[in-house]
Amino acid sequence: MNAESQRLQESDGRRVYWKRWGPYLAERAWGTVREDYSADGSAWEYFPHDHARARAYRWNEDGLAGICDRHQRICFALALWNERDPILKERLFGVTGPQGNHGEDVKEYYYYVDNTPTHSYMKCIYKYPQAEYPYDLIVEENSRRGRDQPEYELFDTGVFKDDRYFDVIVEYAKADAETILARIAVHNRGPEPAPIHVLPTIWFRNRWSWANGMTRPSLIRDEGPPGTSLVLLDEPMYGRRYLYVDGGPDLLFTENDTNASLLFGSANGSPFVKDAFHHFVVHGERAVVNPAQTGTKAAAHFSTTIPSGGSAVFQLRFANRESPAPFDSAFARTFDDRRQEADAFYASVTPGNLSEDGRAIMRQAFAGLLWNKQYYHYIVKDWLHGDSTQPPPPPERRRGRNSDWRHVYNADVLSMPDKWEYPWYASWDLAFHCIPLALIDAEFAKEQLILLLREWYLHPNGQIPAYEWAFGDVNPPVHAWAAWRIYKIDQKRTGRPDRRFLERVFHKLLLNFTWWVNRKDPEGSNLFEGGFLGLDNIGLFDRSRPLPFGGHIEQSDGTSWMAMYTLNLLAMAMELASTDPTYEDIASKFWEHFLYIANAMSNRGDDTLCLWDEQDGFYYDVLHTSDGTRIPLKVRSMVGLVPLFAVETLEPRTLERLAAFRRRMEWFLENRRDLTRNVASMDTPGLGARLLMSVVDRDQLERVLRIMLDEREFLSPHGIRALSRVHKDQPYMLRIDGTDHLVDYEPGESTNALFGGNSNWRGPIWFPVNYLLIESLQKYHYYYGDDFKVECPTGSGHMMTLWEVAAELSRRLASLFLRGGDGRRPVFGTNDTFQQGAHWRDLVLFHEYFHGDTGAGLGASHQTGWTAIVAKLLQQSGDAPVRRRRPPT
Repeated sequence: MNAESQRLQESDGRRVYWKRWGPYLAERAWGTVREDYSADGSAWEYFPHDHARARAYRWNEDGLAGICDRHQRICFALALWNERDPILKERLFGVTGPQGNHGEDVKEYYYYVDNTPTHSYMKCIYKYPQAEYPYDLIVEENSRRGRDQPEYELFDTGVFKDDRYFDVIVEYAKADAETILARIAVHNRGPEPAPIHVLPTIWFRNRWSWANGMTRPSLIRDEGPPGTSLVLLDEPMYGRRYLYVDGGPDLLFTENDTNASLLFGSANGSPFVKDAFHHFVVHGERAVVNPAQTGTKAAAHFSTTIPSGGSAVFQLRFANRESPAPFDSAFARTFDDRRQEADAFYASVTPGNLSEDGRAIMRQAFAGLLWNKQYYHYIVKDWLHGDSTQPPPPPERRRGRNSDWRHVYNADVLSMPDKWEYPWYASWDLAFHCIPLALIDAEFAKEQLILLLREWYLHPNGQIPAYEWAFGDVNPPVHAWAAWRIYKIDQKRTGRPDRRFLERVFHKLLLNFTWWVNRKDPEGSNLFEGGFLGLDNIGLFDRSRPLPFGGHIEQSDGTSWMAMYTLNLLAMAMELASTDPTYEDIASKFWEHFLYIANAMSNRGDDTLCLWDEQDGFYYDVLHTSDGTRIPLKVRSMVGLVPLFAVETLEPRTLERLAAFRRRMEWFLENRRDLTRNVASMDTPGLGARLLMSVVDRDQLERVLRIMLDEREFLSPHGIRALSRVHKDQPYMLRIDGTDHLVDYEPGESTNALFGGNSNWRGPIWFPVNYLLIESLQKYHYYYGDDFKVECPTGSGHMMTLWEVAAELSRRLASLFLRGGDGRRPVFGTNDTFQQGAHWRDLVLFHEYFHGDTGAGLGASHQTGWTAIVAKLLQQSGDAPVRRRRPPT
């Protein structure tokens, strides 16, 4: 039991609130749905970046390298100025969806280096250019470029030439649960001395402007020990707090209120407003800060010039009690202790056989995952109707976005996909986040899954909210899979099965499963029309909308996800039945439902019902036109690989224990061969006398894998592509009503505008589906064993077991981040500074997806949410190259 594990145990038992303070501040709150009060839902335009420094947020705060409490009442972050920028750097900048040639994108370089589950130690790095930040150039050039051109990045502007930038390293260490120490080290990497202003800033989230009678908290200057400056905080929930600043700098005070005069031409309620520090520092306007040195926002103002290769360090202490010597020797010792404790904690999680590089990648993946926690506040009813002290929102909003989700009341710390590009939870993203989280903080992972099933999230009809822009959209139903995996991971690590968690999740998932059956199988054929399903532009049409020519699509992926869902619930029901026999009936229900779905997908007796193409040996979506024509959409995409996910093995000891379930199963095997013949190996014991439940039988598995493991098709040096490379030379085209619909291979960013064009499923490598493929291959191996081998890669002569294929895919994915024999990391692409720069080469970004041929990182740059699942791959498969057998002679 190391120190961090002890803190986790104290936190889980509610004995010490170690997680009260953490990195819960968003990287971006402007341009979000929550802050959008427009009539037409144009969130990016309604609250742009230029408003963020002067306009009080209604729902969430943002900041640079910031922290806050779990209710986001008190916030702390960093502001910087290099004496050249037109604005104070208080938050990260990026292009909006309409501005970017591939959708929204952050245009900064920042790295989450370290973090522990209780946030007892946190570290991040922000790279701040010494030249003027090119805000206008970035917007203009990205807007000018077409979708066929790469994104214009900050590095392309030349502001990092000759290393003329600052490395701003921010560290936090908790002396105890309520005492947080901060150290900000600014390193001049450039060839000449350079000026820098550093403003550690503390403020209260504005809770008082939206309703009458709200108490306004206060900040005020007080006398601290010699050589320090002191800010006193009084907040209704937390009482008196103390912020000590080492070195006794000047303190600036203002209010966290909108500068209405600047933005809207109306009178300000106070002369001291949110953007006061910007005007004070950048423009030298001294009257904008409160001379009484009180308010709701305060900053310590440091100004210095750092020599080339030199550094400056700034220290702060935030606590709930006074300290006569806030920066004594114990201050530095606390940082040393917490770093060593973080090392000890991760040593207990990281396999000993990993390379030093592999361990560093795993550690940074966990760090990004933990830094991407965010306090998320969104009460849909209040958002739709507006606030009593503000002008009423346009009436169109009451019938617009999320108007069917008035029950939603979000005010929790949640795991975000990316706190800049996706600063809102997404249900299927979160399911994948929870897998690596379970390795380091299983209780938090379980809490996250339960939270989305609570009454103030889950729709009364049983639908799980998808994401902020459209809660009613449909993500793949992976919640049950994640709950089952976390249950098993937690049981393996602790030796204790948490059946209370499993049962809580299971009962709510019954509601969600019923929603899927009632809403997404309108014809009762067990072929599902899930819609969007998180795969953005993978197909010919926008699957979230009705087809422009009528008809509907029977989705191979939608149907397969539901087959997987039934098997996940079956596994959970059988586990619960081991202590409560009443669950055996429910297990039988899901087994039978799986038979019906499998029958619909692969019916050998009626080609008009199935999604399997016998000639091609692959699964396809099927288009039903309004005149009844049935057209297989022969696109070789991830849609045809998702059926592999619907697999589960049955252990003989489980069947022996569940007699009622076994009898029902045997009755079906004897009396309903019309159904059971379409399910693989239910009556043929495999390795260890296991039975196999799978949509895909042995012959289909071999044929699909032959395509999937072909380097001319799906298999990339870095994982499985979302679309076969065969479509590079053979695009798929369908002409309907005189209109051509095309899908071709795009290994990088999308040239297609579906879903804004910020994501692309037409060729790149995506971690979530790759992880599910790896897990599925392992399950098939549990049944088939070492006697079942396939060629990997196809045509190579190298024969591998399915377990070896899974390990091969795992290591190909990990190789995206690892330094290869040439000293380069594929994720960095062609950027030589990232590849070789002394202060860049070991700072890794976990992108949303990766180039299908080169492995270069694409999309959101901090999508540590699901890309952090590489930590689980490294933990289970390591990072050593697979030893290939000699090809047969």
